[in-house]
Amino acid sequence: MRPKVYIARRIPFPHIEEIGRYCDVVTHEGDESPSRDELIKNLRDKDGILCLVADRMDREAIDAAPYLKVISTMSVGYEHIDIAYATEKGIYVGYTPDVLTEATADLAFSLLLATARHIAFGDRYIREGRWRISWSPTFLLGRSVWGATLGIIGMGRIGKAVAKRAGGFNMRVIYNDLVRLAPEEEEEMGVEYVSFDTLLEGADFISLHVPVTDKTRHMINEESLKKVKSTAIIINTSRGAIVDEEALVKALKEGWMAGAGLDVFEKEPIPPESGLIGLDNVVLVPHIGSATFEARTRMAELAAKNLLSVLKGEKPPCLVNPDVMAIRPLSQVKMI
Repeated sequence: MRPKVYIARRIPFPHIEEIGRYCDVVTHEGDESPSRDELIKNLRDKDGILCLVADRMDREAIDAAPYLKVISTMSVGYEHIDIAYATEKGIYVGYTPDVLTEATADLAFSLLLATARHIAFGDRYIREGRWRISWSPTFLLGRSVWGATLGIIGMGRIGKAVAKRAGGFNMRVIYNDLVRLAPEEEEEMGVEYVSFDTLLEGADFISLHVPVTDKTRHMINEESLKKVKSTAIIINTSRGAIVDEEALVKALKEGWMAGAGLDVFEKEPIPPESGLIGLDNVVLVPHIGSATFEARTRMAELAAKNLLSVLKGEKPPCLVNPDVMAIRPLSQVKMI
């Protein structure tokens, strides 16, 4: 019997089509997330699911899928999946790290430059027909990136990639992480480890690259925002829950800091009543950190490989929960 798989979004890449060679596939047609009811309904007889970050695979969803053997998410983050419960149920969870590192680092640095130099505001200014004076010595003065201090919170794959880009702008790079790099790696990269508070107080630009955990949720809050320079700019391409948006809006309105560049938000899509939307010192983009043809193609390929590997009784390339192999060996989930 062929495995049954649910693909929770239309993903127009060749590697996704490969799943259909081995499995009976039901696909949610459309770019939007399936409704909760649709998701639950389609899980009832499925052996595998390929999902995205907006598809909540919690206890309710997992309990609705008695035959489920593998959850493959086309994302580097997996906070939308109850990993502990999936492991308990013997369900393998795959994800797609590494392949979106450079694309996300590109966007982080793009947001840094765009926010520092008022690129988005300048574009709107012209399109709205408001440009009346050809040049003024004080118009749209931004912040220099060259030679500034960049503070990176979270020196993982993406944090390191951003640090490398900063080298091209002669920036001093300071960082904070739960795990400090080895001294030789710090020296090779030209980065300096500092405390969280020292980073907040000393950085001209702060770029966030941490996962959502109990410790990192709202780590950028009113207390921490009061420590940054009034000229500082914060960039977030990690997860929206890292930043307390209400506190951020207050900080931007009251001038505690100069600006922010955001790719992720506490609620996505961002609600129209969000206080961020009316601010000119913020650059907002709709969660496009991995949105290059190259990165998304590799993500789709890896997500498909993770799913098919489990159903073939093979260890997937990127497994979130290796402990699951002791609970439900690969020989017991093999169907292909």
